[in-house]
Amino acid sequence: MLQSIRDRAQGWIAWVIVILISIPFALWGIQSYLGINGETVTATVNGVELTERDLDRRVQQTRMELRERLGAAYDPAAFDSVELRRMVREEMIREVLLIDVSQRLGLRVSDQELKLRILSEPAFQRDGRFDNEAFQRLLQLQGMSEQQFVEQLRRQLTGTQLIRAVVASEFPTRLELDQFQRLSAQQRGIDYARFVAADYLSDEPIADEMIETYYQEHAERFRSPEQVKLDYVVLDVADLAKGIEIDEAALREAYAAEQGRFVMPEQRQVRHLLIALPQQADDEQVAAAEREITALRARILEGESFADLAAEHSDDPGSAAEGGELGLIEPGMMDPVFDEAVFSLSEAGLSEPVRTRFGYHLIEVEAVRPGETQPFEAVRGQLHEEQARAQAESLYYDLGERLATLSYERPDSLEPVVEELGLELRQSDWIGREGGEGLLAEPGVLSAAFSDEVLVEGNNSELIEPDHERLSAVVVRVRDHRESAQRPLETVREEIVVALREQRAQQAAMAAAEAALAQVRDGEAEWSEAMAAAVIESVGLVGRGAVLPEAVLDLAFKLPAPQSGESELEAVVLADGDAVVVRLTQVEDGEVTADGDGATIPEAGLLAELAGRDLYDAVLADIERRAEITREPLSVDDDLL
Repeated sequence: MLQSIRDRAQGWIAWVIVILISIPFALWGIQSYLGINGETVTATVNGVELTERDLDRRVQQTRMELRERLGAAYDPAAFDSVELRRMVREEMIREVLLIDVSQRLGLRVSDQELKLRILSEPAFQRDGRFDNEAFQRLLQLQGMSEQQFVEQLRRQLTGTQLIRAVVASEFPTRLELDQFQRLSAQQRGIDYARFVAADYLSDEPIADEMIETYYQEHAERFRSPEQVKLDYVVLDVADLAKGIEIDEAALREAYAAEQGRFVMPEQRQVRHLLIALPQQADDEQVAAAEREITALRARILEGESFADLAAEHSDDPGSAAEGGELGLIEPGMMDPVFDEAVFSLSEAGLSEPVRTRFGYHLIEVEAVRPGETQPFEAVRGQLHEEQARAQAESLYYDLGERLATLSYERPDSLEPVVEELGLELRQSDWIGREGGEGLLAEPGVLSAAFSDEVLVEGNNSELIEPDHERLSAVVVRVRDHRESAQRPLETVREEIVVALREQRAQQAAMAAAEAALAQVRDGEAEWSEAMAAAVIESVGLVGRGAVLPEAVLDLAFKLPAPQSGESELEAVVLADGDAVVVRLTQVEDGEVTADGDGATIPEAGLLAELAGRDLYDAVLADIERRAEITREPLSVDDDLL
């Protein structure tokens, strides 16, 4: 067959075929050479293209950052996929604009600043120090190389330079500071009358039509949440350690090698008497303190009680009432000079005056407890726990690799994992996106359980490490799933009846409040008479931070200042459904600090920052308005779940 084709592929027909085949290959080669990769573009900013791949990576990165920040409070369902992509894309657009302006202004970020920022990032630290493993793990999870991360960080920091420069350029005027002080420290005289909604509840029947209407208008309220039942296996270093036995010889060998760890230091029971000195004490103050402490020491040597003199003369408020008693002290617990004096004295010894940064001390050692080495039996449990933990950690990493491999190679079942690794197959009850208890409340576990790969495709999850410090890992798969669904009207009828009765009671309470308010405004009744059916609270003068119902405080500070001898009134509904009538009787402005330029007024920095933020928003809006920005449509299908 092939030979037949070869024999016939001669002449001008063959050359036409060759040319037709060569054209797409040539164009493809040119496209690759020019870097035109045909990626989908989600936005174009002044000629700079933002691709869907870049957007996908940033969305995933944002999700991971949210999960780290919110911890157990992270709910994947709370972040609408399209809306999150839209927000992330807008952030990327702003970055391009800021970088463009920053480069034109000559702003740069040094390699040293980049290095310091990476080293100080808490997400890359363990025990307060930079951990390269954590850094590389996070890069791997985000699908980024180290160079890509550094360049992204450089762009972000370059853009923030412009933000800092703009924000720092603003300052408040004297008039603005005065107005801020008057308003922020303003106090208002408030009374309010609460019409309790529960007092207006009735058993009057609710019409079927009202129930049906409420059911239709509040359909989302009566939906059962999406839920799953999970099969899962847990690999936990603490559980592994429980099953590890360490022989006696190994424990004794460890005790002998590390015996220095188990030495109890010498302890001393101490009293002291302090004559305090200020940090910047002059020669006269020092001399006076020295004379006083010397005189007190002489009295002790003559037989007076150290404890009585300390109670009477010591300037240490924490120990004076106890006769200067400090309790048992170990080396290194106190100021070095004090510490040296304590451990140079013999039992029942009295020190010379000792000068520390706090002043002059007299020290008395009441008892000495010599240091001693703890016997093997006293620390055997600690040694066993440490040795078992060390072996368990080594086993954990080995089993973790095998668990990840097995669950990936056999994605349709956890049985091979259970059989080969000897782990327990655990099962959950129904849980929603809000999570269950313990491990099933971890954001990473919930995110995996409701991901497309696990929920839709039916695969095992990847190895999840909810708590890196604890060294525990889990793999989950969905055993059963039920969609969110509308609960039948019959099952929620009583719930709706209760809601409608409460709604009717709240409306009646508000009607009563408005009727009482009208009586006072029209002069038909005095305040206390009109509000007889309510609970009256006479608050008096309060500031903006007063502990009052939020709606009451908010309304009170929005009402206009009352005229002399008059009051301002208004009604409002509280969050719990009760209705209140608020009466504003007086307004007292806050005190204005007499300071020429406001530089020492605490509020000046806050006002400058707020003004700077407003200016920055205006600058950014102007930059966007002048830029050429094209945004492509976003859809659910485009989103990486």
